[in-house]
Amino acid sequence: MPQCLSASVPTLAVVKPKVRGFVCVTAHPTGCAANVREQIAHVQSQPPLTRGPKKVLIIGASTGYGLSSRIVAAFGARAATFGVFFERPTDKGRPASAGWYNSTAFEQAAHADGLYAKSINGDAFSEDIKLQTIARLKEDLGPVDLVIYSLASPRRTDPRSGEVYKSVLKPTGAPFTGRTLDTDKKEVFDLTIEPATDEEIRQTTKVMGGEDWELWIDALRHHNLLAPGAITVAYSYIGPEGTYPIYRNGTIGIAKEHLEATAARLTAKLKDLGGKAWVSVNKAVVTQASSAIPVVPLYLCILLKVMAEKKVDEGCIEQIQRLFATQLYRADGQGATADSAGRLRVDDWEMRTDIQDEVKKIWPEVTTTNLDTLTAFPRYQQEFLKLFGFGLPGVNYDAEVELDVPLA
Repeated sequence: MPQCLSASVPTLAVVKPKVRGFVCVTAHPTGCAANVREQIAHVQSQPPLTRGPKKVLIIGASTGYGLSSRIVAAFGARAATFGVFFERPTDKGRPASAGWYNSTAFEQAAHADGLYAKSINGDAFSEDIKLQTIARLKEDLGPVDLVIYSLASPRRTDPRSGEVYKSVLKPTGAPFTGRTLDTDKKEVFDLTIEPATDEEIRQTTKVMGGEDWELWIDALRHHNLLAPGAITVAYSYIGPEGTYPIYRNGTIGIAKEHLEATAARLTAKLKDLGGKAWVSVNKAVVTQASSAIPVVPLYLCILLKVMAEKKVDEGCIEQIQRLFATQLYRADGQGATADSAGRLRVDDWEMRTDIQDEVKKIWPEVTTTNLDTLTAFPRYQQEFLKLFGFGLPGVNYDAEVELDVPLA
């Protein structure tokens, strides 16, 4: 008679990358942990953030800039961190999502180093997760002095009306035709996208604008969970003129303008605390979100090549380390330096004239046949797979690994 297996029996499997479109549907737990350790090692190689934050809430803490923010706060400033994210744990022999494995690896590393690190997995847009987070903060952490808002989602359910908003990546006003890259098929081609409707613009702003950010800050303030001098930072992107029609002047750009207007309102609300709300404009990096935006993957492939040749390339962890060290928490105690629109800019190296001139020179010459030589497409692929824990040195990808890795 076959023996019944209990739910506690380890789930072992050999995990290989399975890419569908702009997403990898598998993730490697050991590889994701190695990726997190690499980021921690970079932070630990830098001077400590002696004036850094002490208690940090990161909303969208499991991947990309949010994960790097948590790592820099914890291992650069020795801060206690509380992360909120929406990730898929292991289910029926299926690997968990990369963000889940990133978060379990981060918590294990933080606890091993004596750092406070706790998390909630759920929809950060919802009222329920906000209330759960508030209850947990009241229970054992108290008021926070830094709130990072780093959510990227295609949809959002309004916590008050129940309406489901869906974002679109479209131009506004007129159709856009431009060169793009199908990273799955490795093809460069011209793409025409029709302009968004007013309703699509509204819904995209509801998802990617500042409304939810403001709801979080209002809730924390109402429950006295913002410390004196608390700051909050949301991440944004502007990019070069060549991507303006689909990005800065498109639906997503309108949403980002709303984010910037929200920062001004939040700063006014935080004035009596001596607090401040910032929008940080970061450089283009390979993330799950950026891979889905038309035109951007081709631009990224060129940018990676040019910035690497000029030895000024940065990934998420280098960007956030520089943001904290040279803007938010400077060792000399001086305040951050904003641009004319009141934004922090750590996309300054990307937007250097010499770099953008070189990108413009290469852009019209790229074809499907010369993609590997004129751009850094092979590295783009490596960086993309690394997001899901693949291609990390020292990891045996032919060995079985335990898929069920719980949060600490």
